[in-house]
Amino acid sequence: MHMNVAPHLLTEDRAEYERVLDDALSTAHARPELDGVGSRLTVAQLRAMTLNATALVTSAAASEYDHFVKVREQNRASVGVRDPDAHDNLGTGSGAGVVAIVTVMVPVLAGAAAVIFLLVGAVLHALAPTVAFGATLLTAGLVFGSLAAAGLLCAAAGLLVTALRNSPVEVSTGGPPAAPDDELSRAREAWRLALLERGILPFLRDALAATPPDPTGP
Repeated sequence: MHMNVAPHLLTEDRAEYERVLDDALSTAHARPELDGVGSRLTVAQLRAMTLNATALVTSAAASEYDHFVKVREQNRASVGVRDPDAHDNLGTGSGAGVVAIVTVMVPVLAGAAAVIFLLVGAVLHALAPTVAFGATLLTAGLVFGSLAAAGLLCAAAGLLVTALRNSPVEVSTGGPPAAPDDELSRAREAWRLALLERGILPFLRDALAATPPDPTGP
């Protein structure tokens, strides 16, 4: 089924429009002005007619809808205040990547070198205890082992700092949590009410009044 969308009704709000319409139709039995539902037009017929007249129906609540959209955009803009920080992070991303690579590779390479020097030095020292080169290799192995251990400590510290930096920060104000979307909720409800009272219900009432009762119906 095709639905005409009003020029001022954004696509993301079409579902909300349909929900208000469905709520009105589901409670039609409790509304005296809609007592012709079923005898004059069915719920499906009224729904199709209202969807096809979206531009006309929503124009009755245009001012409330414009205010709702404005508040929603302001709310989204306030949430996006941190975007410049994201650009700064992008600008320093290459430097952070090099530091991360160095932090990871230093202990790996140093550890590998330490293992090689210690193994070769131990073998030489066992085969020729009087040769000084074996002792030199053992000393170099110990140095690279210390370097690997220091690199691992630095990497662990970097991971800890990153985790603390990226963890969510809870701010306690000693009172109830703020609700920044209160204005947005009020604007949405005001639009929904105006859409229902000035748009959907009058349209349904006029559609029923313009349609004679079905003589074959109950």
